[in-house]
Amino acid sequence: MHRILTAAVIAAICSFESLVAQSYAGEGAKIEPTMLIDKPTAGMLKRAHYAISSNYFQRGGVLVGVSVGLFDQFSFGISYGGTEIIGPNKIQMNPQPGINAKLRLFDETLMMPAFALGFDSQGKEPFLEADSLNRYTIKSPGVYVAASKNYAFMGNLSVHGGLNLSLEKDDRDSDLNAYLGVEKTLGPDISLLAEYDFAFNDNYLSAVGEGRGYLNLALRWSWGKGLIIGFDLKNVTKNQKNVSVGNRTLHIDYIGAF
Repeated sequence: MHRILTAAVIAAICSFESLVAQSYAGEGAKIEPTMLIDKPTAGMLKRAHYAISSNYFQRGGVLVGVSVGLFDQFSFGISYGGTEIIGPNKIQMNPQPGINAKLRLFDETLMMPAFALGFDSQGKEPFLEADSLNRYTIKSPGVYVAASKNYAFMGNLSVHGGLNLSLEKDDRDSDLNAYLGVEKTLGPDISLLAEYDFAFNDNYLSAVGEGRGYLNLALRWSWGKGLIIGFDLKNVTKNQKNVSVGNRTLHIDYIGAF
């Protein structure tokens, strides 16, 4: 009996590994990454493609989103989640769903990066209602302009940056923000990411941030056709109180086509 079970497990693993990953992670990626970690890139979903994402974070938090490429140059999505979804406590849902839309302004050329204009109302981590903050722990991008450029360097190297203006302003910090990020492939299925959010809109006296910005690190792993598993270590700069090492989160995406 044990031999039969062992043979079945080995066969299942071999069948699973025979799938060729078609995702945005690793050198074999054929889909542009639309996000760094918390911030958007100029990458787009192709027409008739969809992305289902889920993020698991502190306080039993879960955030689920669906985005669709309506055209090669335009995508739209919606997301919703809350805290205490995992665990014994009473579930606390976010006050409203988040929406996002992105328009590719210019495609990447040999000398110039791709540019995209977008809107994303979905913040990250728990929603904060205390002290009338009415904001997410990590503010939503809001209105943004993003640029992305790809290079062939020991695999693939992508450089990203953007400016964003969040609509979460009840903490009286409504400054224009900026962010930078890089993605480096590590073999055919794995990408390493680093993102720095300057958090110019989160350093006022009544804000959550403490003026050091947010440095986030992540790993993305193509694990089967269309499936991407991600591990994030966020806020390495300890830009908020009660952070010892960093905020550890889990990220799961699925990319498909109609």
